[in-house]
Amino acid sequence: MGDQTLEAARQGDPGAFERLSERYRRELQVHCYRMLGSVEDAEDAVQETFLRAWSRLDSFAGRAPFRAWLYGIATHACLDALRRKKARMWPTEVAEPAEAGDYVLAEAGQPWLSPYPDRLLETPAPAEAEPEAVVTARETIELAFLAAIQRLPARQRAVLILRDVVDWSAKDTAAALDMTQAAVNSALQRAHASLSEHLASGRGEWTSRSGAAERKLVRRLIAAWERSDTGALVELLRADARLVMPPAALWLAGRDAVEAFFHDHVFGLMGAGWRLVPTAANRQPAFAVYYRAEGDSAYHGFGIGVLTVVDGAIVEMALFQTPELFASFALPAQL
Repeated sequence: MGDQTLEAARQGDPGAFERLSERYRRELQVHCYRMLGSVEDAEDAVQETFLRAWSRLDSFAGRAPFRAWLYGIATHACLDALRRKKARMWPTEVAEPAEAGDYVLAEAGQPWLSPYPDRLLETPAPAEAEPEAVVTARETIELAFLAAIQRLPARQRAVLILRDVVDWSAKDTAAALDMTQAAVNSALQRAHASLSEHLASGRGEWTSRSGAAERKLVRRLIAAWERSDTGALVELLRADARLVMPPAALWLAGRDAVEAFFHDHVFGLMGAGWRLVPTAANRQPAFAVYYRAEGDSAYHGFGIGVLTVVDGAIVEMALFQTPELFASFALPAQL
């Protein structure tokens, strides 16, 4: 967009402002999702970003690109939101693993990290992007990374995302966050130290991925689940696999514990009324779960499952028991 579009926007033309800003909406939404851990909160933050940008357009001096200016506003909108809300956590961070048979599935009242539909990430990569840049982009949207950075103080999180993900300089980051470069460098160092404690065992594993193999694994999981075959399902899990189930704080550690839960609760207590549909979230294999209670004529949305897969085995299954997510995945509420 040229200077004429910018000038028209400054003169109060909303159409010109829309042409300036809308092409950045999707990447700003991903940026805000990394900051806030929720698709819904990210959408709200992007809307707030555009409102602030529209009202402050006269302050855009053109010394930095318009995109960078929007990122700065979006980051401040997220920081403001984080002052009003609790950080979104992960069940493994706030509770001990459940004992066999002790399955409390009630909501815990804690805001949890939520999944990001891959359909919202479907924008072409820049032609000049290097292969390593593509890997980095994938790593920084996966649930393991998102769960880890939610533990960081809000400003540290903002510095980490702007420096390591958006690839800003310390100078530009400092200007956007009203910090000194020394403070930015210090915050980044502390963020790296914190992340190293939580991602040390996983970061190297993320480079070993096969889309075809993962799709096959999801098909096997769906077939096993729909025929209530606990044995075939747990064969897909690594011995130390975890099952987490937001919005409950409940989580299970180890293949044996997961096997008992599926055998006794999912297929035993709840029965065989399951249908699953493959999807994708956070650049990870995923599936939608539908459940039909006895006597019901339809399968109703039950939750979204997201898998973390390493070397062909599931190391974590996150089952988000939140039917409201189906709309963002463009999935029907019932089958």
